[in-house]
Amino acid sequence: MPNGDGWQGEVLRDLRADAQLDAQAPNGQADRASAPWSGPSASAHVSAQSAQGPVAAGGSGGEPGQAAYPYQDPQYERQRVPQGGWPQQAPYPYQEQQAPGPQPPPQSAPVSRPVVDEALAGVVRHRPQRGESFTARAVRAVRRTLSSSAAREVAEATRTAQVLQQPVTTGRQIAVTSIRGGSGKSTVAALLGTTYAHYRQDPVLVLEADPALGSLPQRLGAQALRWTTSDVADIIKPNMTLLDVTGYLVQLPNNAWLLPASQGQIGVMLDSRAYERAVVALRRYFGVMVVDCETLPAEVARVALASAHGRVLTAPATPEGVTSTYAVLQWMQKLPRQVTAGTVVVLTELMPRAGIDLDEAAQKLRSAGVSVQVLPYDRHLAGGGSVDTALLAPPTREAAARIAADVFQLAQTRH
Repeated sequence: MPNGDGWQGEVLRDLRADAQLDAQAPNGQADRASAPWSGPSASAHVSAQSAQGPVAAGGSGGEPGQAAYPYQDPQYERQRVPQGGWPQQAPYPYQEQQAPGPQPPPQSAPVSRPVVDEALAGVVRHRPQRGESFTARAVRAVRRTLSSSAAREVAEATRTAQVLQQPVTTGRQIAVTSIRGGSGKSTVAALLGTTYAHYRQDPVLVLEADPALGSLPQRLGAQALRWTTSDVADIIKPNMTLLDVTGYLVQLPNNAWLLPASQGQIGVMLDSRAYERAVVALRRYFGVMVVDCETLPAEVARVALASAHGRVLTAPATPEGVTSTYAVLQWMQKLPRQVTAGTVVVLTELMPRAGIDLDEAAQKLRSAGVSVQVLPYDRHLAGGGSVDTALLAPPTREAAARIAADVFQLAQTRH
């Protein structure tokens, strides 16, 4: 056993000789020099090695208070001993490590905010009314009783349901946009999401890609908002289950979910890259995804239209609305054919009686290669607030089902 004032130097020389012997020994014997030690057994191993012969020292100098055996340091016990003995020239790893500094605090989850500010809750509270008056409902009931159109209505409703319940191999994305505000874009998106959730068994997602204080959450009856499209763009991972994903969404009736674009605050931006990441991450969890886009020609709206399987372009049933829509369709004809072939134009009646001939307007718009549907005026929709399908007029429910079936059929067709 080395002794005296220069015992550390003697241990170092013995180590070099021991390393040479281990290099010449069989592999099984040489490997025992590289076995890691950790925990309370380290001190027992040191005592056993000291009884048999010299072991590696932790440094070349004899400074007071310096640890002679590096693996006695609790941080170094976690390091694996290199093959062939301890390094003798380079400083030990644990000597270079600095004490861990303060870690940045984890990103906190957004705070849930009500859809309607508490200061306005009493102002905007209103009593929803039915889609048509009592007189109109009575006249409709009489006509249905005296006419023989009941069987035809049932047959048409059956065909519509069969289209809406078609199975899908991959999730279908349906983008809803417009060329100007006030055309019923969010209303149509809410009707489509509600219709798909009613007829289909697979989950349905209504995603808002319009951060400019969109009205989609109010239309769908959401009470509070927390996570937004930009938030979940980097949160959703491929190994998550549907149960994990829905924890970031707002639950709606009939196995439907909502992902808003903002919490009703001005200044929240949604760029095209965040939108693409969110859609790619979410589309495999839902059979149908309805996207409420910005108005054209915003960048996110153009990206959503290009990547969607079906497209809905809403326009007010007014002379200005039809003229502007026809100009947009002329521009869309310069795009790939599947863009116009997979588009449905929805003319929304904002007044009880439209100021144009809807049949002639629809025929003119169809000449651009798109399908055209009409959403009739409905007092319940015109009053704002959440959409209650039980209060909609029968023609409105039938029109919503036709629009949903039309765009879904186009989304399933290869153009």
